[in-house]
Amino acid sequence: MKKMLAISALLALLVTAAMAGGSKGSWTGYVSDAKCGAKVNADCAKKCAEAGQPLVFVNDADKTVLPVANQEALKDHAGHHVKIEGSMDNNTLTVDNVSMVEESAK
Repeated sequence: MKKMLAISALLALLVTAAMAGGSKGSWTGYVSDAKCGAKVNADCAKKCAEAGQPLVFVNDADKTVLPVANQEALKDHAGHHVKIEGSMDNNTLTVDNVSMVEESAK
């Protein structure tokens, strides 16, 4: 019985630790503002961000608009196409690293 209780406690601890950290990964997309959302317009995003609108991330893969927990990480990237490394927790992105995506010539 003690062994079963110890295993259950350990399993609960591991599950809690995994959920607390969110899912790590990298995503490519655009930095927009909450007002414009998926309608990314670089000039508008910069103006709205300067006016106090929160920055959001628009994922290239499915065009989802994700709030960003640490706004300071993206403050110089409004309207830019970027690659973000970080974590996702409750559909909110926490940015660890951001780099510009080089646009291919058309």
